[in-house]
Amino acid sequence: MIKRAFLPTLQNSNKYRRKIQENITNVEKHFGDMCQLFAAYTRKTARLRDKADLLVQEINLYADTETPDLKRGMKQFAEHLAKIQDYRQAEVDRLDARVIEPLKAYGAVVKRKREDLKATQSALDREAKQMAQLEKTRLRNPADRQIIVSLLCFSLVLNRKHLSING
Repeated sequence: MIKRAFLPTLQNSNKYRRKIQENITNVEKHFGDMCQLFAAYTRKTARLRDKADLLVQEINLYADTETPDLKRGMKQFAEHLAKIQDYRQAEVDRLDARVIEPLKAYGAVVKRKREDLKATQSALDREAKQMAQLEKTRLRNPADRQIIVSLLCFSLVLNRKHLSING
């Protein structure tokens, strides 16, 4: 009787655990990929900014060798291009602070959730083992029903406390 009452809960628990495990694996895979791609995008944007800064320097050097009218136009062009690069730098900083760092933080969250899931599963396994042991004891000594019930209650209370402390 105890075993029958426990089995549906154990089956539901295993399904739920598998679903959580799939979700953790899915998040781990996709968030890792997104983090790598955003980091690559940010690095390439920073390299583009660096190349444009070199271009601004070269335009200024060239402008210094030209006539005053062309020099003024080239300097203005270089100044506008430099302002665009300031925006590109702001983009790099924002991507790093608001996208990449939060995605990296999810790595620790996923690891912690995976550890929590393992701890919960080990507690459920211990509980199932204790239930099987209690069932064997009940079958051997049906007259000791009161001892079995008290052991069962004690076992469940200990496991619940363990889960609440670790969870």
